[in-house]
Amino acid sequence: MGLIPVLVIKIMDGNKIGVRARLKDDFVEHEIVLNSILAYYWANNLPPVEKFLELFESVIKRTINELLPHKDLFLKYDVESDGPLAEASEIEINLIEVVADDVRFKIDGKQLRLSCFKNNNSDCNENELSVSFKDTIEKVIKTPEIVFKNMK
Repeated sequence: MGLIPVLVIKIMDGNKIGVRARLKDDFVEHEIVLNSILAYYWANNLPPVEKFLELFESVIKRTINELLPHKDLFLKYDVESDGPLAEASEIEINLIEVVADDVRFKIDGKQLRLSCFKNNNSDCNENELSVSFKDTIEKVIKTPEIVFKNMK
């Protein structure tokens, strides 16, 4: 493949995260609406940062799979937060590498900083993230064989 596909991650309207995969003139885009998912996590006593990271990975996988069907998606990213992920109220994600099978994506909008994961306004601030937790996450997300066959 001569052209390099691009993955674009951006915050839109302060409440939405856009995930777009583009190759030539083709693109697929999905949005994560933060207010809605946070309300769901809070109402169901789910750890919002951990669940958000799972959703974020899933949306990247789905977006890329709709543009470029693949068996394995490799994601590598750094995550920093103001505490253990299960208790954090702020996170910063820095995408390092995204590879669908053997196709490496150029990443535009590599860094994402989000706050207000706790269900009270006192934890919301736009100041510098006071980092007490850092991790590099490397993950291979597989496409189920039945789904892969139907996408070709």
